[in-house]
Parts: sequence; structure tokens; C-alpha cells
Amino acid sequence: MRISYSFRNVDSSDGLKSYASEKIAKLQKYLRVPLAADVTVSKERHLHVVDIAVHADGDRYAGREESEDMYASVDLCLDKVDRQIRNAKAALVDRKRNGNGSP
Repeated sequence: MRISYSFRNVDSSDGLKSYASEKIAKLQKYLRVPLAADVTVSKERHLHVVDIAVHADGDRYAGREESEDMYASVDLCLDKVDRQIRNAKAALVDRKRNGNGSP
């Protein structure tokens, strides 16, 4: 699992990095191959913005969230990405069960 972090207008925080890493590691259970993630943390006016892009199995899952708390932004953004991954996996399983790859 490879995770890269970018901080814009915010000081780098080891606590935030470890928090995001733990949350992203939980996404690995839905994916076959190790994932690669890009996390961008920034501050725009009074809002904390988190962008997360996850690359795995040739697919890209992304989320962006703004809130007044950085950790809440990470949680909300990862909820979006988690939902995208679970929906893609459910669609794949459904295609396999129906046969011939037809939707």
C-alpha cells in the first residue's frame, strides 16, 4: 500500500498522517491488489479540505470533503470513497452471478 500526502496552506502533521493511513488501510479488504492513495490536505478560508484519490485494480475512486474540522473531513471523504469501492465491488459480483458479464 502506497500513500502519498500533500499539504497546502497547512503544516504537515504526523497525527493526521497516521489517522488517514489507518482509515485507508481498512479499504484494502475490498480490493485484491495493494492500493495506492493520494491524500491532499488544504485549508481554504476557514474550511479544512481533504481530497483523496485511491487507485487499485485499474480503477480510480475519489472524494473531496470540506468541514471545519480536519479529522471530520478525512472521515467524510473516506466514507465517500468507501461507498464507491463497495458499489463497484457489488456491481462486479452481480455481473459474475448473472453470467456473461451483462448488466
